[in-house]
Amino acid sequence: MRATWGGETSESKTARRKRRANRTANAALWAVAAALGFGGWAADVRLEAQEPAARAEIGVDWNAFDEELAFEEDVESCETSVNDNDDSNNNGNNGDNEKAENAAASTGLEVVAKTENGVLARLDGVRNVLILSGTPAEMGAAHGRLFRDDVLEMNARIAAVGVAASLKLGENFAARIEEATRRTAPFVPERFFEEMDATAAATGLEPAQIRRINSFPELFHCSGVALRGSATVDGRVLHARVLDYMRDVGLQNNAALIVYRPTGRNAWLSVSYAGFVGTVTAMNEKGLAIGEMGGAGEGKWDGLPMAYLMRRVVEECSTVDEALALMRSTPLTCDYYYVLSDAAGNMAAVEAIAERDPVLRVMRPGECDPRLPGALDDCVYISGPGERADTLFKRLNENFGKIDVPTLIEILKRPVSMKSNLHDAIFAPETLDVWFAEAGATTPACDEKYYRANLRELLEFYDREQSAAVEK
Repeated sequence: MRATWGGETSESKTARRKRRANRTANAALWAVAAALGFGGWAADVRLEAQEPAARAEIGVDWNAFDEELAFEEDVESCETSVNDNDDSNNNGNNGDNEKAENAAASTGLEVVAKTENGVLARLDGVRNVLILSGTPAEMGAAHGRLFRDDVLEMNARIAAVGVAASLKLGENFAARIEEATRRTAPFVPERFFEEMDATAAATGLEPAQIRRINSFPELFHCSGVALRGSATVDGRVLHARVLDYMRDVGLQNNAALIVYRPTGRNAWLSVSYAGFVGTVTAMNEKGLAIGEMGGAGEGKWDGLPMAYLMRRVVEECSTVDEALALMRSTPLTCDYYYVLSDAAGNMAAVEAIAERDPVLRVMRPGECDPRLPGALDDCVYISGPGERADTLFKRLNENFGKIDVPTLIEILKRPVSMKSNLHDAIFAPETLDVWFAEAGATTPACDEKYYRANLRELLEFYDREQSAAVEK
């Protein structure tokens, strides 16, 4: 496949068909946003199709906000899932393990489109993989050129979510996100703004629109576990991350595994979404992995937002201890919880409460927080209170010493994952492997197929593709 440099990209026929189909959905999303008072977010965007039928396929379920805004669980669904999982464990899980092993096997990457400083590929013919390199502006421009329609759709979804949140909470979501963006701006490294602005320019959006996408997590506030040594089958480090976050609004439609190779900093990967410059699930080339869990504290915005903090961690740090030092030296926002691990087997669970002294409280393997049901050697974990944490601890304890990737996939299932489960990821920091699953249209990520990728292999693939393009 031949690439053309500059403002144009090479593109496959499949990608063009997807792009044309996306335009219809994009137009419908923008129509809803405009009709409900968020048209200013889309005023400068030109879209080619506005088929009325597409408006029924917007994929935004206003009822999805019950769990996100009120932190309510679907008890009946949880109980059903627990019973199903318990039966599976009692009767042997060889079948489930075989399925999970198959899910972990990657059949390869297919190039969709290329541009200078970027390659868009498809993993196993299904998952988007976006690989970017260079300066912030170069990576941002490549992101926008290669993933333009998904970025536009993501922007529309955020606007639609804002409408629903405004109606449910009785407050002006647009004003709140503007406030969060303004107050956090002095703490955000300039390179992130350069990258976002380049993405905006490449997609035709205003810079403020891309910045809103990236401020979004600060207004909506998941489980995490890291294991090593005696806890796992072969003693290797495994780090699992569950993201429970608005599955029903369709964010998974704009998902991508994004790989960054920033000039002068660590290369890293993120289980992420179109237009999103920060990260909530990441691992770098040194084997440092991190995931987060949101808490309370909305309105504590005089600091570095969580998603940018996590990006700084993977770009600037090589070990858990280096990451903790960076977190301690940085003004933070809101209330968040993190699980970190590295290739040397160091790991920590972290409570980070903005405006508290000290901001960080760190829990190491074998240590127990009174809010959790217990502690295990060679293990740290964080989960929501009640049934989620109890079930996670029970499954970890029952499988202790026998935990591998297929077993961990089973451990993460409901009710450890919530009905809003948007994506799950399992990292192997020593080998740089990641297994990840995205939510389906009506199913949580934990019930979907996991796909395997390897950061080192992805970077080598990128080098080959860019070298071939230059040679042609």
